[in-house]
Amino acid sequence: MRSRFSAFAVEDEAYLLRTWHPATRPARVEFDRGMRWTGLEIEAVTGGSPIHADGTVTFRARYDYRGQPGEMREQSRFVRHEGAWVYLDAVGG
Repeated sequence: MRSRFSAFAVEDEAYLLRTWHPATRPARVEFDRGMRWTGLEIEAVTGGSPIHADGTVTFRARYDYRGQPGEMREQSRFVRHEGAWVYLDAVGG
C-alpha cells in the first residue's frame, strides 16, 4: 500500500499498472495535475502474511487539491498473483 501511495504521489504509472491485478487493471492511469498527495495513514490490515492469499488495507490518504486540503479513506483488497501482491479493488467498489 505504501509503495502504491508513493507511486501515485510521483505519478509512476508503470509501477501502478504492474502492481494492479490484470482482471481490474485499467488501460492507463489518469493523473490529475491539480492533485498533490501529502500523507498516508494505515488504519487496519487483515491477512497479507506469507500464509495468506489475500488481504485488505484500510487507509486514509491526505492530499492537496488546487490549494484545498482533503482526505480520502478506502479499504483496498490485495491478492497474490504470480507470487506477488497486487491491488485488486476497493471493498464495495
